[in-house]
Amino acid sequence: MSNSRVVSAVKGADFSETTAWKDFLALIKIGIVNSNFITTFTGLWLAMYFTNANFLGSLDIMLLTLIGSSLIVAGSCSINNYIDRDIDHLMERTKNRPTVTGRVQPSRVLVLGLVLIAAGQIMLFMTTFTAGLIGLIGVVSYVGLYTMWSKRRYVSNTIVGSVSGAVPPLIGWAAIDPGLGMIPLALFLIMFVWQLPHFYAIAMRRVEEYRAAGIPMLPVVKGFAVTKKHMLFWIIALLPLPFLLTELGVIFLVLATILNLGWLALSLSGYRMKDDHKWATLMFVYSLNYLTILFVGMVLITFI
Repeated sequence: MSNSRVVSAVKGADFSETTAWKDFLALIKIGIVNSNFITTFTGLWLAMYFTNANFLGSLDIMLLTLIGSSLIVAGSCSINNYIDRDIDHLMERTKNRPTVTGRVQPSRVLVLGLVLIAAGQIMLFMTTFTAGLIGLIGVVSYVGLYTMWSKRRYVSNTIVGSVSGAVPPLIGWAAIDPGLGMIPLALFLIMFVWQLPHFYAIAMRRVEEYRAAGIPMLPVVKGFAVTKKHMLFWIIALLPLPFLLTELGVIFLVLATILNLGWLALSLSGYRMKDDHKWATLMFVYSLNYLTILFVGMVLITFI
């Protein structure tokens, strides 16, 4: 082949074509897996810190917990993709999923999900029974109560789905201290409440897609004005929760309060902004930074 033909062939090649690895990451929703990894690690780390557990002596528990929890999240997301393949083509953000385009057979996605969950659960039960049980509750609440039961039926689906998203720090803590206590409960409550304004912001940004798919998200059923009030309510509900973690010290309480007040101010600004979609995007971005800063901050503070 001449040099000119080689150049033409390279220019004409589609290097953006999705690879098997990218398909896999899409199926397991790697973004969700990563965010849950952070919150699981925080629960795990704080349990080690407050129980004076030996770091090197707990490395096996740490690996089993972090890998196991990531696997059950990945498996649950895969099954979610399998179940929602009939409506995902109606939404812009999900229309290119492998289950929609046909790049991966649905049966393989289901098997993948079940295998990942089974492997993850075995690992969690190898730490403590409590960690394994909480992991199982998370799987059942996400796949059963959210995806299969409430998502397409009730406007409260976001509240139901927030239960599964709040269990990772509980899993992390329970792997070290199955007795649990106030600190892991506070982490659970923070995660639960945080998800409501976070996912309502997503729903506002994608309201027409959810409407086309027939998913009764709050903005679809009640409109933007009501959704803003709900978001404000849940952000206000976040304000006292850091004070359940007084053991982390004044620096943490100041950091958490600043983050909460900043989010509250942004939420109130939604009543003045004319562009609801722009405001929802700002709320979404803030929520991501909020979660990262808050949970990473909890870990860093233990070194002070």
